[in-house]
Amino acid sequence: MTVVSESVRQAQAAAVARRIFATLSTKWALTVIEAIGTGERRFAELHRSVDGISYKMLTQTLRGLEADGIVARYDHHSANPRVDYSLTAAGVDLLTTVHELCGWSRTHLDSLLAAHPTADPR
Repeated sequence: MTVVSESVRQAQAAAVARRIFATLSTKWALTVIEAIGTGERRFAELHRSVDGISYKMLTQTLRGLEADGIVARYDHHSANPRVDYSLTAAGVDLLTTVHELCGWSRTHLDSLLAAHPTADPR
């Protein structure tokens, strides 16, 4: 068993965090994570629930989230192609964190709006 020093572990954590933040900062990632929620969703179901996303962008977004360990893909290998997507344990925890961030913004809404009064409310 290899022992990893604390400084190496911190560097690994920082690199992973940067990679995850880059994925989450894309236009569709958080919307797709929210659409998957805590259940299983088929590709077509996700496409219908994410307004405005193309098939290509949904595929790219799901692949990125899968590569980062946020989304799990399950291929049923049946005669009729069927693939389900769900959040991993890390993805569910991330969704909870995003919901908490939304709660934080509601809690501090007045001061956040006052700090940036020209922000578009849409």
